[in-house]
Amino acid sequence: MEEIFLNDCDEYIKLGQALKKAGIADSGIMAKEMILDGEILVNNEPENRRGRKLYSGDIFSFDGEDFKVLKDK
Repeated sequence: MEEIFLNDCDEYIKLGQALKKAGIADSGIMAKEMILDGEILVNNEPENRRGRKLYSGDIFSFDGEDFKVLKDK
């Protein structure tokens, strides 16, 4: 499971931004299409909102790979 870290001052990251930060999507448009196509799960549930806020401890999945959101070290 890969880890995506929030910045110190951030409480959450939006799903579209997380996909870009994880290297899954190259652009916001690509992230939006992936989300609307139902390719992304958040905490094992299908998610279709790219503005979905992910907090520390949330897990999002794409193509069988999991990514955990954590507070910055």
